[in-house]
Amino acid sequence: MQTILTLLTALLLAPLASLHAADAPKPATKPNIIFILADDLGMDGVGCYGAESRKTPQIDKLAATGMRFQTCYAMPMCAPSRTTLISGRYPFRTGGLNQVGIEQPIANLLKQAGYVTGQAGKWRQTGGMPDDWGFDEYCSDNTAGGWYWQDTYIKNGQTINAGKDAYNPDIIQAFTIDFIKRHKDQPFFFYYAMHFVHTPIMNTPDSPQGAKDGADRYEDNIEYMDKQVGALVAELEKLGLREKTLIVFSGDNGSGKIGASPIGGRIVNGCKLSMLEGGSRVPFIASWPGTTPAGKVSPDIVSFADPHATFLELAGVTPPTGIKFDGISLAPQLRGEKGTPREWAFVQFGPKWFVREQGWKMNESGELFDMSDAPFVEKPVAVENDTAESKSARQRLTKVLAELNPADGNTSGGEEEQLRRQSTRKDQPGKKDQTGKKEAIGK
Repeated sequence: MQTILTLLTALLLAPLASLHAADAPKPATKPNIIFILADDLGMDGVGCYGAESRKTPQIDKLAATGMRFQTCYAMPMCAPSRTTLISGRYPFRTGGLNQVGIEQPIANLLKQAGYVTGQAGKWRQTGGMPDDWGFDEYCSDNTAGGWYWQDTYIKNGQTINAGKDAYNPDIIQAFTIDFIKRHKDQPFFFYYAMHFVHTPIMNTPDSPQGAKDGADRYEDNIEYMDKQVGALVAELEKLGLREKTLIVFSGDNGSGKIGASPIGGRIVNGCKLSMLEGGSRVPFIASWPGTTPAGKVSPDIVSFADPHATFLELAGVTPPTGIKFDGISLAPQLRGEKGTPREWAFVQFGPKWFVREQGWKMNESGELFDMSDAPFVEKPVAVENDTAESKSARQRLTKVLAELNPADGNTSGGEEEQLRRQSTRKDQPGKKDQTGKKEAIGK
């Protein structure tokens, strides 16, 4: 009898216990965050975006275990993209067309939530050094370009001579993995700014013996970049951190001229330094196994200002008041929710800019473009040829640009301004490259 009463009691209490368990809040989790930024790699540089002549199985695997956003917009040049990413603000607000003031950078803010922060790779176009921007540890370049052939680098403020046979991508990869190992028991944010695939295109350690540097080695560089991404993921898995870590992979601007690959037999319109679609449209892949919907392809528009807002939300950090941030958090989408997708993205390069929504684009001159065949064709639409749809788009985008008012900000810039800044910076007098010419920031 006692056994029967015990069973009946258990059966009666089970639904109540389940109800309390369902009502109990799940413990908040702060993911580790690794942002991998490729250099001069547009959407036509990654296999899962349809690039026909690019093989990137490890990066494609990130997309298969996470989300691939179809329409992400950086800026058409290295420095303004990177400063937008780190500050969460458009270039005209910060002067970050080619340099930027330090304004609540993401690393500083994440430290408030207990994150340890690290950076490796290309940096000096952004101004100062990574520790000025809140990074606890870093391994970076001692010149603006951060070229592959440098035999010195800066590690936590110390200049290190690695020797003439050093290969910088391997140095920053080793630093990245060491950082993760040492901080595996606390939340970390790591900004991994790869050298690949910026020119000059050099041999990789995997290139055929005796091969000559140059454009013929471009595919070698793509493959080595992909290999390093795979090795990083493997290390996270080995440490038991993979499901605790959000990895985001993107590129800082469109592909360089030698990097174009057909997508569906067609070439993306424009490349780095252009205000065409190919100048700023880049891959954006987010993988957090167990959280991000595996294999999902999202049509939501992404801006390079968005990671700042996304990482703050995931870390539980409230954005500072009194500063206009331009990002919209993607955290809901990463959790499989609808979120609040942005209606448009803003892109700027010096005194030129455009605002881009699904299907339409308007530039600083008020010219409207039909983007229904993007990224291959952008068709200008004259006012006298307006349809009801284009007229509506013209009104919407005119209003957006009027509210943004980029012309009222710091819009000086461009390559000439970069060269001037390079020649006048006290901390960076300008190292000569192998041809005897001075390096230019952002080239």
